[in-house]
Amino acid sequence: MKKDLSVPHRGIVLGLMIGILLGAVANVWGMESAAPRQPKPWLSQLLRYVTEPIGRLFLNLLLMTVVPLVFTSLVIGVCRLGGLERLGQLGARTMAYFLLTSSVAGGIGLLLVFLFQPGRAMDEAVVIQMQSTYGKHDQKPGDVDELGIQYLVRIVPRNPLQAAVEMNMLAIIVFALLFGLGLQGIDAQLRESLITTFEAISEVMVAMIGFALRVAPLGVCSLIFSVVAQFGFGLLAALGKYVLVVLLGLGLQMFMVFPLLIYLLGQRSPGEFFRRTRVVFLTAFSTSSSNATLPTSLRTAQEELGISSSVAGFVLPLGATMNMNGTALFEGVTVLFLAQVAGIELTLSQQLLVLVLSVMTAVGAAGVPGGSIPLLAMVLATVHVPPEYLFLILGVDRLLDMCRTTVNVVGDLVAALYIQRIVTKDSGSNTTPSVSAFPGVDDRS
Repeated sequence: MKKDLSVPHRGIVLGLMIGILLGAVANVWGMESAAPRQPKPWLSQLLRYVTEPIGRLFLNLLLMTVVPLVFTSLVIGVCRLGGLERLGQLGARTMAYFLLTSSVAGGIGLLLVFLFQPGRAMDEAVVIQMQSTYGKHDQKPGDVDELGIQYLVRIVPRNPLQAAVEMNMLAIIVFALLFGLGLQGIDAQLRESLITTFEAISEVMVAMIGFALRVAPLGVCSLIFSVVAQFGFGLLAALGKYVLVVLLGLGLQMFMVFPLLIYLLGQRSPGEFFRRTRVVFLTAFSTSSSNATLPTSLRTAQEELGISSSVAGFVLPLGATMNMNGTALFEGVTVLFLAQVAGIELTLSQQLLVLVLSVMTAVGAAGVPGGSIPLLAMVLATVHVPPEYLFLILGVDRLLDMCRTTVNVVGDLVAALYIQRIVTKDSGSNTTPSVSAFPGVDDRS
């Protein structure tokens, strides 16, 4: 099923620009001048009854396809990729890639914090003002151990239907992997009939994604308008150095690390890769959700990058939950930044612990807007930085969430490109293309 994605791309860009422009105007004219700044009644009504509901409807259109798409894609991928030994080899390589790239991202973040020391520039008066505006975060250090243990237990679902309702993606992934392995042990005829059914369900979900993309410009415009109208650019001045450090780190990961991986491991042209994945960029940026972007990522991987459905169906759902390069970088920078603001000196061993914990907790971060905040509180408490200091970054988190989600999602596509090359090489194909081309897809402007 081939559909041209260029129309949504142009519409999404236009919606993004209009949303930013209108949001900036609304922030100037619709926010009270006295601190803490609150929306005037007309802006509050517009946000509550128009733009925020439209944005949530757009997100729901994407999210409602995620659970069936993840489950069917993983089951099909497990069956098509081969037996347990073959799946284990690919799974090990995929997870090793996830951990390596997330560690590189986290290391970049810690290095930038060490070089620029953003927390040292925070004025105490700003801290007091932001505390009055955003209050204290609910997460308490005493909740850390219980939260971590509960999350670990829930990875294996007692009730898969409940996991689906709660969108517990790690539990759904574990159930789908086990289901796919179990499917390999039944009669071949029954297995093929089930796989055919799952493939049909997957195609239906892809068609539904096409419907959602048609209204993407309006949804993106509403989401961006709501963020800019409420927060404007004033917060960036107070937290400017911190925001710039995070964005610089994400930029290095996106435009230095990923192109090297695309060229060396995927043997493709980085410029062509970024051109063909522009719809994924915009969807991830506007929704701030890896899960909401997953349907578009699966579609783009197959139709634009020439990645097989089995590889895309195996790697991308795993990546949407476990491959969080941008989140690992963000968490590392934030912990060290807040430690500097609180006047807490972290030793080298503690900073290395922050790196390890940032990578590990990024794996468990929910792929929804703000999903990393609860786990970030755990990392802070572990190195004895009060989690209550999270109130400092809550105002700018949505902007940073949009950016780190984009890095997360693009990292998943790079991983799929790498695994596709391994599968092609292991299958004995002698038709490996040059670094300037993508196989099996039509050339599109």
